Amino acid sequence: MNALTDTYTLNNGVKIPIVGFGTWEAPNGPIAQHAIEQALAVGYRHLDTARVYWNEASVGAAIKNSGIPRDQIFVTTKLWNTDHSYQLATAALDKALQRLALDYVDLFLIHTPATNYPDWAAKNAETWRALEDAYHAGKVRAIGVSNFNPDQLTQLLQTATVTPAVNQIQLNPQHPLPATVAFDEAHHILNEAYSPFGHGKLLQNPELLALAATYHKSVTQVLLRWSLQHGYLPLPKSVHDQYIQANIEIFDFSLTSTDMAKLDHLA
Repeated sequence: MNALTDTYTLNNGVKIPIVGFGTWEAPNGPIAQHAIEQALAVGYRHLDTARVYWNEASVGAAIKNSGIPRDQIFVTTKLWNTDHSYQLATAALDKALQRLALDYVDLFLIHTPATNYPDWAAKNAETWRALEDAYHAGKVRAIGVSNFNPDQLTQLLQTATVTPAVNQIQLNPQHPLPATVAFDEAHHILNEAYSPFGHGKLLQNPELLALAATYHKSVTQVLLRWSLQHGYLPLPKSVHDQYIQANIEIFDFSLTSTDMAKLDHLA
């Protein structure tokens, strides 16, 4: 964890940069495209989007305009919960690739489990089979899930022939999900941390403000460091140039074990 370009190794051997640039709520068009281009300019090499973010086209345009070789940028997108079936998931990936103007994505996730179906376990299994086939066909370099709990993962693993490489979940000191984190780690599934700032609710937390002052860092930088020191992969998001830059200035300090414990007990 010395630089933005350092990587974790997924359970299939694929390397993934240890910090991703999140794009949720970045509106498709000039705002999102500028933010992504700025992120790439300052060193991010991992971009996270989704169909339901409605900005895949901006991600693709920013990648094209950056001049950075495609194989140096790790791109994640996600399958929305209206596409839970083999046929729908297969078509959804093809449409995502068209919007991104890419031949492949590095990581494709089921955005949410199919809990709105009575036969949710069978629906997840069918959808996962589509992702496995896309993986074997080379359309994606790795596949995973998002927002799955241990029960849903246990059901999925009963029929899966490819273990999910990633589970993208909301992870921050006030939302630590210990059971899911432990399950993922036991099955070599990387924990990706979306909403690492707790939807902004942690930014005025008195304990975090005091800790940030001690380290001469911002609360967001402390939270990202907490995530990394737990072995998570955080996905900070901003459309403001100064914050895009600040969110990568996290490799020149470490939180002590005592301070990590303080944060762990904020929940």
